[in-house]
Amino acid sequence: QEQLVESEGGSVQAGGSLRIFCSTPERTVAATYHMGWFRRTPAKERDFVAAISWDAISTYYASSVKGRFTISRDNAKNTVYLRMGSLKPEDAAVYYCAAGAMSPFDGYNSVSNATKYTYWGQGTQVTVSS
Repeated sequence: QEQLVESEGGSVQAGGSLRIFCSTPERTVAATYHMGWFRRTPAKERDFVAAISWDAISTYYASSVKGRFTISRDNAKNTVYLRMGSLKPEDAAVYYCAAGAMSPFDGYNSVSNATKYTYWGQGTQVTVSS
């Protein structure tokens, strides 16, 4: 089973920023799979946060994070990044990265669907204090 390895999360004050990233040792996955970030809280299970196409041409964001979060990838380093800015207490969650094989025609409904992803990271905790 492919394993995605996430960076450590962190604790920041509201309004602050944090970057987390996720790497895979498998170059095929890194270069050809869509990558996504999801988050889990006690109230919500695996909410979609952001996704990026395999070629980095297309990015997708949940409305709750659009304009504040940025997803990017470096296929040469087998790594996907999530930069989170203007953090709010409600952004506190366990963040998971995921990889899924999707076509260039897959739109928001697909990339935001957790069942479309095959490989998952172990999760990393992000805490935001008010």
